[in-house]
Amino acid sequence: MTGGGRDGRHDPTREGGPLSRVHLVGIGGAGMSGIARILLARGAEVSGSDARDSRTVLALRAQGARVGVGHDAAHLDQFGADPTAVVVSTAIREDNPELAEARRRGLRVVRRAEALAELMRGHRVVCVAGTHGKTSTTSMLTVALQRCRVDPSFAIGGDLNESGANAHHGTGGIFVAEADESDGSFLVFEPSVAVVTNVEADHLDHHGTEDAYVAVFDEFVDRVPADGVLIVCQDDPGAAALGDRAAARGVRVRRYGTTVTAPGDARILGHRPDEVGGVTTVEVLAGPGPTPIAGDGAAADGGEVRSERPAGRRLDVRLAVPGEHMGSNAVAALLAGIEAGGEEEDLLAGLAGFRGVRRRFEFKGESSGVRVYDDYAHHPTEVRAQLEAVRGVAGQGRLVVVFQPHLYSRTERFAPEFGTALGLADEVFVLDVFGAREEPRPGVTGALIAEAVPLPPEHVHYEPSFERVPALVAGLTRPGDLVITMGAGDVTMLGPEVIDALTLGGAGTDR
Repeated sequence: MTGGGRDGRHDPTREGGPLSRVHLVGIGGAGMSGIARILLARGAEVSGSDARDSRTVLALRAQGARVGVGHDAAHLDQFGADPTAVVVSTAIREDNPELAEARRRGLRVVRRAEALAELMRGHRVVCVAGTHGKTSTTSMLTVALQRCRVDPSFAIGGDLNESGANAHHGTGGIFVAEADESDGSFLVFEPSVAVVTNVEADHLDHHGTEDAYVAVFDEFVDRVPADGVLIVCQDDPGAAALGDRAAARGVRVRRYGTTVTAPGDARILGHRPDEVGGVTTVEVLAGPGPTPIAGDGAAADGGEVRSERPAGRRLDVRLAVPGEHMGSNAVAALLAGIEAGGEEEDLLAGLAGFRGVRRRFEFKGESSGVRVYDDYAHHPTEVRAQLEAVRGVAGQGRLVVVFQPHLYSRTERFAPEFGTALGLADEVFVLDVFGAREEPRPGVTGALIAEAVPLPPEHVHYEPSFERVPALVAGLTRPGDLVITMGAGDVTMLGPEVIDALTLGGAGTDR
């Protein structure tokens, strides 16, 4: 088998190919580093740059990438010849010196998603999209398929705890990818199996209006080929409506949720927490069986092998991570795995063995009887769902949240909703906004969210000084409490600092 998956003719990394020598601007980012890992595994020459050294950059260097620190046009010449492609994300501005130099030289510049789409060629593609839950669902599906012994290629927006990596070049014929709607770049993919977990207004800084945001998911579904399938969550109004519109256009749709009724759908009957995570009981209604994994058991005449499955099959989907929303994501992964040709028994075993994703309720440590976790939640719905799940883990202890808003536009648009969601905690610290790609907006600070939290004022703390937070949290907590840092920015750095502060000073005892 060649480096291009099932068919080496589709391998763009072969010598002289369009991705044989690639420079990635911002190579340390979650999406860019995944592409770099796959390119390196396929034998491509890889160079790049990032604003600073990091664990990710060091790992890529160990794999053979040449990475410069800072942004400089000279980084394009680390292999002594022009790259065959320069890969950028939407976070890279046009005045970036490497991007500007690439354009001046007339080099081929491609978006991150376009490079990923080229790497997918020759594979059967499974994409997971949605406003929330796509990283977790993609990760669950990947681990479940690995249990089916098919070694899928994958690209995910977070590091699997099982492997510590966010991407892998597999030997099998399946490519699993998280499909990012934030900038519409997922419209370059052509998934045979598409999952949409939910559709709820977000990223309006790019899309402009809620209607435009919803419309981009319809365009994504239009990329599904005639023999493909769309899997949607019927419990989410946006995803359910998307499924209805797709079905009206002739797309085969499978649904999961508490109210589904059609053949092939997965009805969720209930969720019960346990000591490590939870069990979601699901009934798969009678319907056609899956298409086998590409190359592994197709009919002798080259057609599809499909089978009728018995009605009323009840399955227990076990997961070692907490939360009813995670159970729903696991059901989506199960359906997608079935459509990809995996055996139910193996998929369920893989899901039961799933140990989570970095920055998705990731345990950072414990000190002075206080447990500290970190989570990527950065939308009100995500914050609410995660805090509801964490309540069961906190037990009799208090739930203390350190939240960092992400993007000025999102903070301005959703401040009341963020406040309501954070009200599920006992103590709330709100930091200032992590602006990422946006410029500050007058009057838009973390105080907007802190003022909207429906808790007594003494339990809500707006703290614009990042450096003061660890000591303040350590002084407020007491043995038995659970602290969770939340947000898509550098708030993730605070978990270890809170643990250090607890170790040095102990948890407080006066509250």
